[in-house]
Amino acid sequence: MEDEPLELPIEESLDLHAFQPGEVRDVAREYLEQARARGFREVRLIHGRGRGVQRANVQAMLADLDFVESYYDAASLGATVVVLKLLS
Repeated sequence: MEDEPLELPIEESLDLHAFQPGEVRDVAREYLEQARARGFREVRLIHGRGRGVQRANVQAMLADLDFVESYYDAASLGATVVVLKLLS
């Protein structure tokens, strides 16, 4: 039996702790695309503080997305803040 797709609420942040490491890039990308389509300009991806492995993976993915204007650490929150480009 195949797993049903999980529907995530599109809000100002996404906690990535609920996902397997191999799912994080795809989940985060889809979330960002949906957030942008709904008019969000800035969102947070919560990856935790730990050793920084998940943070590095998330930020490497962000660097490759053409609809991401910029991103920066919100280290005290264990998150990366993502600024999305406006839709034309």
